[in-house]
Amino acid sequence: MALANLEKVGLSTTLVATVRKGVNDGEIGDVLRHAAQWRCVRGVNFQPVQDTGRNEGFVAEQNRIVSSEIRRAILDQWGVFGEDDMIPLPCNPDAISIGYGLRDGTAIRPVTHLFPQEMLVREAPNSATFESHPEMRARLIELLSLSCAGQRSAGVLHEILCCLLLVELPASLGYDKVFRVTIVSFLDRFNFCLAGVKRSCIHFVTPDGRIIPFDTYNLPHRQRPGQA
Repeated sequence: MALANLEKVGLSTTLVATVRKGVNDGEIGDVLRHAAQWRCVRGVNFQPVQDTGRNEGFVAEQNRIVSSEIRRAILDQWGVFGEDDMIPLPCNPDAISIGYGLRDGTAIRPVTHLFPQEMLVREAPNSATFESHPEMRARLIELLSLSCAGQRSAGVLHEILCCLLLVELPASLGYDKVFRVTIVSFLDRFNFCLAGVKRSCIHFVTPDGRIIPFDTYNLPHRQRPGQA
């Protein structure tokens, strides 16, 4: 019902699914196929279960799942993205993976493999929204103009620009054609790493002006019931 209402009024959304091994890790492909049926869904964010808060019955040896396992499930269960279409985000490669697709009706055409990965690592800023960075856009256009001569150039350029969310495009090739798949893992007692906290590129800003790494917010920072 919620997606139907969003579709009706033209509001976009991203689906977020927490994945727990032995519970719903076999449904990753189904979630992606379901998401692709709705024009209002711009993508899916998968989060490996974090052992904090209400996590009753959690047995690490049975229920813990890591990002690489979710990535493999996306490739195997969905059958749309290939090995080069889910890549680590340069600002925090241990915690975030990302892949872009281009919508063709309800079908998704992968485009991440068109990005030279060495260029992403070299040019991407310390941000989860590296597609908004002007240097990235300039580099992509430069690379495409040199490497994609002939009749293919326009088509490839459109494919690339479609996945860069803040590039101006013809109306027929706008943000509604983007489908982004991300894997974002959070830190808990099993994988806490101070170096990972320092690399975090997603943050909470609290009412008192503090900036807290997103992947640690549920550990020492979130208020518990009864706290002032």
